Amino acid sequence: MNYTPAADRYDNTNDGSMRFRRVGRSGLKLPELSLGLWHNFGDEGTVENQRAMLRRAFDRGVTHFDLANNYGVPAGSAETNFGEIFASDFARYRDELIISSKAGYFMWDGPYGEWGSRKYLTASLDASLARMKLDYVDIFYSHRFDPETPLEETMGALASFVQQGKALYVGISSYTPEQTREAKRILDSMGVPLLISQPRYSMFDRTIERSNLLVTLDELGIGSIVFSPLAMGLLTDRYLNGVPADSRAGRNAYINENNITEQYLARAAGLRAIAAARGQSLGQLAIAWVLRDHGAGGIAPVTSALIGASSVAQLDDNLDALAAPPLTAEEIAAIDEFAVHGTDGW
Repeated sequence: MNYTPAADRYDNTNDGSMRFRRVGRSGLKLPELSLGLWHNFGDEGTVENQRAMLRRAFDRGVTHFDLANNYGVPAGSAETNFGEIFASDFARYRDELIISSKAGYFMWDGPYGEWGSRKYLTASLDASLARMKLDYVDIFYSHRFDPETPLEETMGALASFVQQGKALYVGISSYTPEQTREAKRILDSMGVPLLISQPRYSMFDRTIERSNLLVTLDELGIGSIVFSPLAMGLLTDRYLNGVPADSRAGRNAYINENNITEQYLARAAGLRAIAAARGQSLGQLAIAWVLRDHGAGGIAPVTSALIGASSVAQLDDNLDALAAPPLTAEEIAAIDEFAVHGTDGW
């Protein structure tokens, strides 16, 4: 394919242009918004639409594409489709891209097809590299903590991937503060930094505040990239006037009509009013909130937020969240009245 990226993709002189944040105390920077390929990039989507979204993201300064071995329908298809598009459109720009993958969830039958053993993680990373047509990934994650495998084995596998050149950095996803501390201790003993943690975070899921994970990451110098900042679409206008048949709730995909309670509708409406006063959509406000500055002397802000998209228009709407001014202390206080943990019902 004949693709030439936008010449101004790194121009930071305009409102809404991409900004980059350092990942913990490492030398790496990530864009404030990264594109996640969890949904819409497998065989449930079209390659033409996937290609258009990836191109548009890169044209607007999104240099980080986040995948996992099990992404797409069927599992693995997101990496396969990404690999085809990467080879035709992005191979020349490999040195400008951060490409991440993960392993931890079910991929194949038998005792070695999920969790955190060296056997599974090694086979999974090799398969991911083949699907994506890559020699290495920039970041490889343990996708979830394995309660039955010694953490020394899981972290040892991650360290070996860095030593073998299959991954430049390693990270963890959905680990508790205590598990994070121990993972870092083990990796430190092997001379491999723990770069980043990927937890879920939104106005309606504030677990990482309540558990002090954000404080822990700041103390340890580990970066953070949060997923589901829009709470599976609940922090958009999607459900304020009923449940569309083609929505996640309408299809019972992770959420359902039981999530659309009167309490949810009242809180979402309150947040939408704050967003409107800022000239933003509810989704744009939700993104700005997870990226907010915690104030002088506070913990480091989130490094990057993962956004998903089903179209170029939806992608642009999310990226336009960066055009608004930072949230003020007064706005954050007003948001807190409606940004109540557990509202999404997960």
